[in-house]
Amino acid sequence: MTETDTGCGKLLGTAFRGDLAGDLGRHVLGIAAITYGIVALTWPDFDDWQQLRTLWSTAGGHALVYLAAIAEILGGTAVQGRTTARIGAAMLGAVYLFFACRWIPNILAGLKVYDNWANFFEQLSLVSGALIVYAPAASTAPWAYRVSQTGRYLFGVCVISFTLEQLVYLHGTAQFVPKWIPPGQMFWAITTTIALAAAAIAILSGRLIVPASRLLTVMFVLFGLLLWLPRLVSNPNDHLNWGGNAQNLAITAAAWIVADLERRRAALLARSSHDVGSAVTGAE
Repeated sequence: MTETDTGCGKLLGTAFRGDLAGDLGRHVLGIAAITYGIVALTWPDFDDWQQLRTLWSTAGGHALVYLAAIAEILGGTAVQGRTTARIGAAMLGAVYLFFACRWIPNILAGLKVYDNWANFFEQLSLVSGALIVYAPAASTAPWAYRVSQTGRYLFGVCVISFTLEQLVYLHGTAQFVPKWIPPGQMFWAITTTIALAAAAIAILSGRLIVPASRLLTVMFVLFGLLLWLPRLVSNPNDHLNWGGNAQNLAITAAAWIVADLERRRAALLARSSHDVGSAVTGAE
């Protein structure tokens, strides 16, 4: 690691503590986690993404579901605060990693069924968001910067999975689009799949990552407003609609966290370049 990277890592942690107004992604992550937890306590079998239904029916499953729900509420609350964000992110990361690992048996049992892979990576995307929040909150040391970047790459891999999921189930994706949105359902299924692929490339390569992560966040927000929220309003008794809204909000938060991270990183690099330029000019 270069001296520049080390300095950037220290500045990144400092920026986390000093720029709370810019860390909107972690607040959204906390809200999503609290929502997930409250709904899980109300309907312990409401969700397919976290497999609460199957977990509820296993030995000791009742206790595990309630424990996970309470952890999400406490972690989502803790992540809102500057001094408690590290603890909250660790709690949420552990819960989401647990739910991600629960998809591994399904994957092994049906390697050719992409839906199992897709659900695994959806939960893993939430782990990446928690990881990015945890690192700079825990320390201003260079390792925190590296861990944050690891979270970014992990999220990029998850976005590749989102792309493949829509591609594999393109017809189903099109059917999910409201018919009233012009020019047509298949148009938006294809367009959003291409947009996901472009975002994945940007996040993994680092090229145009700030606008790409912001646009990805906006797209997920629109998914919630145009697709999931109307389903919930029209049929609030369907627990799947509650789960879908909570899951989409959490993934939106993860994308937002990446956007926040890269916005801060770009600003810090620009500041460092300006300082170096001023020092050189002064030396001359």
